[in-house]
Amino acid sequence: MEQNSARGKSAKATTEDVSSRSAESGSAARSATGTPSSPASRSSDPMYPSGAYPVYAETIGLFGPHRDDFSQRYHLTRWGKAKRLAHITRIVNQFDALKGLTPVKMRLMFEALGPTFVKVGQILSMRSEILPQSFCDELAKLRADADPMPYQTVIDTLAAEYGRPIDTIFEHIDPHPLGSASLAQVHRATLTTGEDVAVKVQRPGVRETMAQDVSIMRSIAKVATKVISTSQIVDLKGVVEELWDTFESETDFLVEARNLAEFKRFAAPFKYMDCPKPYPDLCTEHVVVMEYVEGISVSHAGELVAAGYDLKDIGTKLVDNYSTQILDDGFFHADPHPGNIIIRGGQIVLIDLGMTGRLDAKTRAVMKDMIFAVAKQDSPALADGLLRFAGGEADPADYPALLADLDVIVKEYGTVDLADLDIAAFLAALTSLAQRHGIEVPSTITTVGRALVTLEGLLDEFIPDVNMIEIISQHIATSRTPDQMVKDELKSLGLEGHEALHSALGAMSELNVAARMLTRGQLRMNMELVGSQEPFQLLSDMVNRLTMALIVVGLFIGSSIVYYAGMKPIIFGIPIVGFMGYVVAFVLGCWIVLDIYLKGRKSKKR
Repeated sequence: MEQNSARGKSAKATTEDVSSRSAESGSAARSATGTPSSPASRSSDPMYPSGAYPVYAETIGLFGPHRDDFSQRYHLTRWGKAKRLAHITRIVNQFDALKGLTPVKMRLMFEALGPTFVKVGQILSMRSEILPQSFCDELAKLRADADPMPYQTVIDTLAAEYGRPIDTIFEHIDPHPLGSASLAQVHRATLTTGEDVAVKVQRPGVRETMAQDVSIMRSIAKVATKVISTSQIVDLKGVVEELWDTFESETDFLVEARNLAEFKRFAAPFKYMDCPKPYPDLCTEHVVVMEYVEGISVSHAGELVAAGYDLKDIGTKLVDNYSTQILDDGFFHADPHPGNIIIRGGQIVLIDLGMTGRLDAKTRAVMKDMIFAVAKQDSPALADGLLRFAGGEADPADYPALLADLDVIVKEYGTVDLADLDIAAFLAALTSLAQRHGIEVPSTITTVGRALVTLEGLLDEFIPDVNMIEIISQHIATSRTPDQMVKDELKSLGLEGHEALHSALGAMSELNVAARMLTRGQLRMNMELVGSQEPFQLLSDMVNRLTMALIVVGLFIGSSIVYYAGMKPIIFGIPIVGFMGYVVAFVLGCWIVLDIYLKGRKSKKR
């Protein structure tokens, strides 16, 4: 009975794997896109054993740049886009979106609009800088559940992908799906070699549907950025491209197969951590074949306790390993919701590697420094971390205001106990602050924040005795031995000394050049007064208005002199020269008054 129960929970967990994906970001590596080749044209390339490599609509010419026709690649037509836009409009009108949306109505509308907008909603649920928190909380409930594909469609898709009868690969495929989502469907199967596997099959045409929706979004974003200034609110074009990056990587199942293989290698040194084994020879752009995982979902705490597991031990190992993934290895599971975590034979098995995140060494180092800066309530160190993200693009003129805003965040979040730290609110506040100051935070940081918030929610609901932030801080503090810390510090000092020496030599060279230019009378100096642009602009406006006023006065006086002189010809009883002077003076006077009024209103809006 216990084994059957475990098997049932495994099936349920696998269902949740497909149907309960959280909001995802475009942090995954951008992959090649296109439609699979026909069986007749497939190659025996060892990189793609099944022959299902993508075909590009991209061309390159000898006398011009390469051409990548998005519409041609995904077979998009104006008529098809018009029909889809009409369908979207009907659904939007059905929910009275123009009159306003409540969080619940927005969630229901996204579900009605189809898989693209379900994914949009899931991504927006983690973008509190775009939507209010109440909307984010409601959109987090979005699930990609869908009616199951007919079994024959699954069989036909597999046959088309492999280009051969499927009975030469699978001995048996369960006609009842383990899970059915808007993107794919999972079936349990047995290979002809006897292995028990899970087969994830992408719905036919789903990528083309998403490409069509993204094409429409691009057009809308292009028009919107011309009509209204949204740069201070959100980069609409950037958001749309981020969505497409996410869609593109999600619908290329070869990415998931590679992620499974890479995470398998990462987990090898950890006896308590694992993931399903992929079968690369059977994976294509639209099909993933992986080991079937049978165990107990982490969401079934009662069953885990009954099976003899220690929940606190599971939670501690999970968080500590997650810290290793993010801060040490730089490759991590980006969607750790309960349906993606199975306990099997004393191991924590992470499934569904469709969405992963990657952090380079520099980003990992900056993250560690920023975590310590918050703990020490060191605003300058926190500001330095943010500016290191931005590189040379941050405006140093805003540095005092940046420090002042960071002081507020540090006082609010840096003085609470680790157990009371709201990591979701902290990350949202930090991201919003960076955006206000024009600091571009890498999208991978957003992915990390999303993953940590998801993991924190899992622990709060099912393993409440585990303090995630405290474990991460301890991991950072103990991840390096004293010897390693000394070596790292010496290496850092050596690099900094090397850079300082070269900088000093460069400065001496520049000083020598400046001295020669000074003796020859060629030295010029450019000086900028910080914050002087606005006063100078106001002074320039005042001088311009005064000049125009003097011209108006001169025209009126000159026209009056001409009038009393009685010069001919005369129009309306006024000499024509004087009449023209009066008209020009009147127009210029009205222009001055209108300019003063409009600029006054603009300054009040600020």
